[in-house]
Amino acid sequence: MKNDNILNLNEKSRLTADITLLMLKGAGYAAAFILAVWLIIAVIALIGRALPAESRDTPDPIIRSSLTVDAPLVQTL
Repeated sequence: MKNDNILNLNEKSRLTADITLLMLKGAGYAAAFILAVWLIIAVIALIGRALPAESRDTPDPIIRSSLTVDAPLVQTL
């Protein structure tokens, strides 16, 4: 017989402890994910601040007017 109940808890207390542990584990994963996203954003912001001020004043390298399609308008009756 396998005896996993080393703390001698009753069934309800053990179930509560298991559920609490799983919720804390999920909260830890969520915290790790949020910290990773925050770290990525912070690194991008630091790289942006490290660029010279002239780089912020330069025009956009993509000419957006060339990306639009000049299709004739079709009039429906």
